[in-house]
Amino acid sequence: MAPRQNASVSSRGKSAGKSAGKDFANGTIVEFDREQDLKAYREMLLIRRFEEKAGQLYGMGFIGGFCHLYIGQEAVVVGMQMALKQGDQVITGYRDHGHMLATGMSARGVMAELTGRQGGYSRGKGGSMHMFSKEKNFYGGHGIVGAQVSLGTGLAFANSYRGNDNVSLAYFGDGAANQGQVYESFNMAALWKLPCIYIIENNRYAMGTSVARASAGVDFSQRGAAIGIPGYQVDGMDVRAVKAAGEEAVAHCREGKGPVILEMQTYRYRGHSMSDPAKYRSKDEVQKMRSEHDPIEQVKVRLLEKGWATEDELKAIDKDVRDIVADSADFAQNDPEPDVSELYTDILL
Repeated sequence: MAPRQNASVSSRGKSAGKSAGKDFANGTIVEFDREQDLKAYREMLLIRRFEEKAGQLYGMGFIGGFCHLYIGQEAVVVGMQMALKQGDQVITGYRDHGHMLATGMSARGVMAELTGRQGGYSRGKGGSMHMFSKEKNFYGGHGIVGAQVSLGTGLAFANSYRGNDNVSLAYFGDGAANQGQVYESFNMAALWKLPCIYIIENNRYAMGTSVARASAGVDFSQRGAAIGIPGYQVDGMDVRAVKAAGEEAVAHCREGKGPVILEMQTYRYRGHSMSDPAKYRSKDEVQKMRSEHDPIEQVKVRLLEKGWATEDELKAIDKDVRDIVADSADFAQNDPEPDVSELYTDILL
């Protein structure tokens, strides 16, 4: 069955270019049970605490190069992962640490790669933007804007060619949505009915310019309408809405009906990268999003109100998560740097 417009998905045509916090879906949400809410809370909190620590290590000089944090957008990848099965593949751009953790990659391995150590997922040679794990079906963060969309389409083609029912998820942002190769990928996927879900993480500002100023069409869910790709706007700040939309999109792909576009209306609290002071938006706007739409706080409130967890139990989860992150940071600062011989490995001539 094709993805249907339901209460967890906002109605088509709503502007994604309005002020932050004014255009999220407000319909009835498919409820989580206690285990689902606890799982979502823990996984989103792990991403949040990991990114906070990464920001600290960057400021201390342990992480070099570029570093793009995922703080505020945690519900998108966690909700989508809850809709997948073993064998489904994930590929994304350079804001990728959250995706790695959500797919099950270890905090130690990710942090060690950030600090350029031999225990990192790319043996210290990829850094923040280039990590992979074939074991976890994570095919990378990619530094070239939009490049992962074509590669994600290729993963979907491989699934179709092999005749399995795996689905490829290609994440990219509102800025990358204007890249030419994105539309070439859409066309190929629609033409051959490839099992690919294109997830546009619309955090409103791309590298620093509001979507209203950078895109002639701000309803990103309809970017594939001309070639018959169904698209839906989703409240990317509510993990339940993401999971509900993700399950319908996955079912659509597994049934051989071709690709789907999900526009996740989300928001990043930090700048585009660690070097971005984010002066293009007000502090009040960011605070409004934190106080009214924070994805982790929403789950915390539900757990407490329903009596599914106590404050002490949630504090224990936070402590456990902080311990994992602290351990990863210690490992990443003390693990040896790669041997000079690594300069000559993984080179294709």
